[in-house]
Amino acid sequence: MFEAINNYAARYISSSKEEISLFNRLLQYKKVPKKTFLLQEGEICRFEAYINAGCIRNYYINESGTEVTLQFAIEDWWVSDIASFHEQKPSRMFIETLEDCEILVLTPDSKEILLKEAPCFERMFRLMVQRNLSRLQERLFQTIATTAVEKYLDFLERYPTIPQRVAQHYIASYLGFSPEFLSKVRTRLVRK
Repeated sequence: MFEAINNYAARYISSSKEEISLFNRLLQYKKVPKKTFLLQEGEICRFEAYINAGCIRNYYINESGTEVTLQFAIEDWWVSDIASFHEQKPSRMFIETLEDCEILVLTPDSKEILLKEAPCFERMFRLMVQRNLSRLQERLFQTIATTAVEKYLDFLERYPTIPQRVAQHYIASYLGFSPEFLSKVRTRLVRK
């Protein structure tokens, strides 16, 4: 159950057997069925979850009532509302499972214990935040400076397994397209 997350941690930090053991003891294992909300708008996020198995989507609902997908998260990724989690303020997003999932959860209290008793994990979480910020900057650049076809091709390159796992209208939402426009983009690519 902990092999994947321990391998994940090892990519970022060197830790002792005792530190890894503490980390594993603090993680809560949960099986979550498909179409379950882990978080809804207005709730305070009380978890950072590592995905052992499954696919999860973060989204918000805009002023016109349309769902806007912010992120897909699959195996070996983490999911949370970082602002709500750290500031303990109501979330503006929804986090929903798109498949049956197995997750390992840290709560604010368990994370605090981990960081106090095994400070090497501070580095892991800092590097995770830096990587995510870098990806968000790239996504912002793509949104502003690339064509629809380039956005879709970049999505396929970065997330090759997602199209087989999620509905096309979720992908369209992530890319900022209507489902009909995504269909046109895909048709253009097939013709090339």
